[in-house]
Amino acid sequence: MTGTAPAPFTADDYRARMDRAAWAAADAGLAGLLVAPGPDMVWLTGYAPTAVTERLTLLVLAPGQDPVLVVPTLEAPDAEQAPGAPALTLRDWTDGKDPYAVTAALLDRTGRFGISDNAWAMHLLGLQQTLPGAAYTSLTTALPMLRAVKDAAELELMAAAAAAADATFEEIRKVPFSGRRESEIGAELAGLLRLFGHSQVDFTIVGSGPNGANPHHEMGDRVIERGDMVVLDFGGLKDGYGSDTTRTVHVGEPTDEERRVHDIVREAQEAGFRAVRPGVACQEIDRAARAVIAEAGYGEYFIHRTGHGIGVTTHEPPYMIEGEEQPLVPGMCFSVEPGVYLPGRFGVRIEDIVTVTEDGGRRLNDTTREMVLVD
Repeated sequence: MTGTAPAPFTADDYRARMDRAAWAAADAGLAGLLVAPGPDMVWLTGYAPTAVTERLTLLVLAPGQDPVLVVPTLEAPDAEQAPGAPALTLRDWTDGKDPYAVTAALLDRTGRFGISDNAWAMHLLGLQQTLPGAAYTSLTTALPMLRAVKDAAELELMAAAAAAADATFEEIRKVPFSGRRESEIGAELAGLLRLFGHSQVDFTIVGSGPNGANPHHEMGDRVIERGDMVVLDFGGLKDGYGSDTTRTVHVGEPTDEERRVHDIVREAQEAGFRAVRPGVACQEIDRAARAVIAEAGYGEYFIHRTGHGIGVTTHEPPYMIEGEEQPLVPGMCFSVEPGVYLPGRFGVRIEDIVTVTEDGGRRLNDTTREMVLVD
């Protein structure tokens, strides 16, 4: 049920990404980028070490220079098999040698570099000691939009991940909820995500009744009862790209207030989506959704940002929040997920992944946003 495997990215794809990143660094006033194992390295090279250890692995990018991957000798054979390896030079180092000296030889000794947020402190400190004249800044701070704009192939993968999450919801709405623990429903969600092609499940939030008023409630042993509102938020990675969707279902017939709150959140989500178009600041998506909830009298119960970027990770820039003036660009992908959370009672959240098009936005999730009643 996983469908046809997508065409893999080529060495030329990775070469183009590394070249683009290097020149983006130059535009940001940086001498280069130092990329540790993690999402950025996977996106730039296709290389994900099987184990991240105390041994230094670092991708060095600088404008006008060939990319170099500094890697422990014992891991070099795996690095050579990475799909982006033909587009870079491997510089291996053996135990007993100083990896920071190897890396320093590739760097401007007085330059300012963007370094991965997830780089180990011991590695940054080692570089600082070897190159005391250099300076470092967070890669995400310096280049927050590095991975934000997806190309056509990436958008296909994002759409496929969203479709798999939609298929998961269509199946989970058929199962009995009443009398079962949140953890049971969560386990079924995870199993369905994998059934529909996900290799990694990042979260399965199941917030029933009063637990739904906690946006990041971890599914627990609470038994779901008739009359409960249940927030279902789930996602992960399929073929390397993320899914993330939320629907709020009701066990049995809802009250008038529950219907009203759900309708308000649905209208807010629609308003956020309708605000999407190129050139609009990210904060305008938050403002549009928040205005609907505030006008309905529930403003104090919308307690988080309206959305976050998504790609090779399920949370990344840009963020749909007040103060974020980054303009939307075609190819950006992010969530639109307003919510209302009434402490001790229930919560409602509705979330789609949206991509910016040339003249507006396109939802990647397509399951109903109307209230779904379950047994």
